[in-house]
Amino acid sequence: MAKLTTSLNLSVQYTCGRENFPVRTQFFAWTRAALTGGGQITLRLVSPEEGRELNHTYRGKDDATNVLSFPYEREPVVCGDLVICPEVVAREAALQKKPLFAHYAHLTVHGVLHLQGWDHESEGEAKAMEAREREILATLGYPDPYL
Repeated sequence: MAKLTTSLNLSVQYTCGRENFPVRTQFFAWTRAALTGGGQITLRLVSPEEGRELNHTYRGKDDATNVLSFPYEREPVVCGDLVICPEVVAREAALQKKPLFAHYAHLTVHGVLHLQGWDHESEGEAKAMEAREREILATLGYPDPYL
């Protein structure tokens, strides 16, 4: 029987400064909480320009979005990239009257679930994914992000 790898190798790239952004240990805790098994993940914080370019290239949408997930492998460990646009995250948190780091935690968990194959294309998938996000965030001490 193969041994299940549970280690996490997380690289965090700050390409647009570090002011008012979570630190690597926070991203690590959020990623670890959402990850089943092991992982090799790069999390990149980008400018709106880079976020828009990536969203356009890979999703055909002409705006920066909060989080993008690029899964490469799921077995034997999850390998992939997460791209977060802090300007979008801050704007959304303010509009939704959410604590900024709670929103970062939610989007990190959301992105890691995508790397593991979770999706929200159908209503059933969306309900299941949102329920899983709520469970994970509650274990981290964050409120329901969908209220």
